[in-house]
Amino acid sequence: MAGQDDRNRKGDGLAGAFTSALSLLGAGVRVLSGSALFDFALNPSSSQSIMARLGAGAAGGIDSFAPTGDPFRDEARSWFEASKQSVELPARDGGVLFGWLLPADPVWASPDRHALWSDFGRGRRYGIFCHGYTGKPSDLCVEAYLAHKAGINVLLPAARGHERNADRYVGMGWLDSWDLLGWTGLIVTCDPDAKIALYGVSMGGAEVMMASGLDLPGNVRCIIEDCGYTSVWDEFSVQIGMQLHLPPIPFLSAASAVCKRRAGYGFKEASSVNRLRSARVPMLFIHGTADTFVPYEMLDKVFDACASPEKERLSVEGAGHGMASATNPDAYWGRVSAFLGRHLA
Repeated sequence: MAGQDDRNRKGDGLAGAFTSALSLLGAGVRVLSGSALFDFALNPSSSQSIMARLGAGAAGGIDSFAPTGDPFRDEARSWFEASKQSVELPARDGGVLFGWLLPADPVWASPDRHALWSDFGRGRRYGIFCHGYTGKPSDLCVEAYLAHKAGINVLLPAARGHERNADRYVGMGWLDSWDLLGWTGLIVTCDPDAKIALYGVSMGGAEVMMASGLDLPGNVRCIIEDCGYTSVWDEFSVQIGMQLHLPPIPFLSAASAVCKRRAGYGFKEASSVNRLRSARVPMLFIHGTADTFVPYEMLDKVFDACASPEKERLSVEGAGHGMASATNPDAYWGRVSAFLGRHLA
């Protein structure tokens, strides 16, 4: 569908960001400690992190690219900025997490642009949309706009370590999957008859897969993941080999130990495959056949692991990372719309 052309350049963007930032490390990369790798990839407060580089405009990330020349996306972004309302969720580990709500009904907009959950009617449809690594909720403005036009209320949480939640370590979807329990619970508290869909791209795709095996409320009717990875360990193994030409052991092992100590999770523990073995919600898996950033081969692994009695897959021929909707918009949006139509009816 229109508004997706920017995805054509996203696949190379994050790889370029890694390469650009890592080139600064020079030959000393081979003696990087686990702490340095952790700070580089997962600590947005570190001046050496990829987040800091992206924030300074020194590198372009897959979900930080600002598209131009796309009228539909410009329209969607303008709508997003004019319509977004702030929402908050008490975090299970303390403090508050932030996101944006885009109500399907504009009469719900409050003067202070803060979501009035108590104003929601019963039995409405909701989509929780999860963005990717280095990105922000507004990266999914087109997806949110299309859902809005279909009468779906859209909630876009900022991932940990991103946007207004940048004061936390990046959770790579694992910590965020637990947060999805809170976000879905918040909706259900205000609308017990809510019908909820989860949708995520890249890291967001991993996030919704990781959430699939948790004790989600029955209000969650379906999950759509686009180019998510099998596990954090697997994805970082791809990147450390592709970008640094280093083996996962001992480098990733050291970084995983640091992550476990500082952020509370290890890279192998953070597994979409393991969570999918407990999935019970209908799921749609999407991946581009030309994706090398999150290798296309991961699609078979996550699909086969999924224990849901109802699951579908869509392979988009020739699509790179995050480019499936741009490469074949008719197939992509036709399948997504039909899937949502069946399960949110």
